[in-house]
Amino acid sequence: MSTKGLSKDDGTKSASVADLDMKFEVVVIPVSDVGRAKEFYSRLGWRLDADYDNNNDFRVIQFTPPGSACSIIFGKNLTAAAPGSAQGLYLIVADIEAARENLLRRDVKVSEVFHGAGDAYTGPDEPYLFGRIRVKGPDPAHGSYRSFASFRDPDGNGWLFQEITTRLPGRIDGTTTTFASASDLASAFRRAEAAHGEHEKRAGQRDENWPDWYAAYMVAEASGAELPK
Repeated sequence: MSTKGLSKDDGTKSASVADLDMKFEVVVIPVSDVGRAKEFYSRLGWRLDADYDNNNDFRVIQFTPPGSACSIIFGKNLTAAAPGSAQGLYLIVADIEAARENLLRRDVKVSEVFHGAGDAYTGPDEPYLFGRIRVKGPDPAHGSYRSFASFRDPDGNGWLFQEITTRLPGRIDGTTTTFASASDLASAFRRAEAAHGEHEKRAGQRDENWPDWYAAYMVAEASGAELPK
């Protein structure tokens, strides 16, 4: 490899690229019937951001799930991928049972909640994040990252709900805590309330400083830090 023409600052500039924000914002979903796909994603309750049609050979539609920073687009002459070939599209939720019930109310077919089989990964089921074995019901320990439910759009593009209540350490900036929606914030309050109830039982008295305890618990849970006792 020739180094001719490289300046003294090139190494520094290359290293600084890692500090640039690179926000993953759009996934292209291959569909065969644009109108049918639009009706389906509208029925999910997702926000319609754009629908551009040149009334000839090009159309692009964009939807964004509630609380998501990433959107989907589909349309005409957008991708060479086969309709239905998008698989393993994960929607992160704080309450998987509530998310599933929401789809059922919208007349969308969705699987039962399932979890993995521990250290076993090979089986007859459709593959997902923890292999090819889907055990019926939520994770017995209700562990974060461990419970799923799946559904498909009319073309067969595959979506999964994954329940995450506590992030692994380092995944969230501990100095800034945000919630994607009012529903996520309410769920965080409920978990804090339950944990605080156990805290008061151990203390044997009412905690007058409960607002600070709630805040510390919710920030720690979101960032993956040690939870207050």
